[in-house]
Amino acid sequence: MSDLTVTKIRFRNGTWEGVVQTTADDGLPPDIQVMFQDKPLEGIDLSEGSTSGEWNLHITIPPEAIADGVQTFVITEGGSGGQKLDSFSLIAGEAAVDDMRAEIDLLRAELDMLKRAFRRHCLETT
Repeated sequence: MSDLTVTKIRFRNGTWEGVVQTTADDGLPPDIQVMFQDKPLEGIDLSEGSTSGEWNLHITIPPEAIADGVQTFVITEGGSGGQKLDSFSLIAGEAAVDDMRAEIDLLRAELDMLKRAFRRHCLETT
C-alpha cells in the first residue's frame, strides 16, 4: 500500500491540478507518473506545497489527447511498480452522446415537456 494520496483541486485551461500528500517527511518529491494510452505523459510539474509532506501536482494535457471519445489519464506512483493513485477522464465528441449525464439531461427535458402537456390537457378538460 502506498503512503501517497492524490486529491483533485481543479481542471481548467488544459491543466489538471491536485495535491499529493505523503507520510514520508524526507523532503524529497514523490515519484509520480501520469500514464496516457499506456505511455508516460510529459508536462508534469510537481512543486513543494504549503505544508510538510504536501506537493502541488500540475498535469498539462497535450493537444493530441483532446479528441473524440473517452481519454483516460492514470496517476501512478513511479517507484512502486506503478501503483494507481488516481485517474481522470476527458469525454468529447461522439462519445458524449452516450454519456449518462447527457441521457439524464434528455430525460429531464422530456419530463418537462410531458408535464406541460399534462397540465394543458387538465386545463382543457375541466
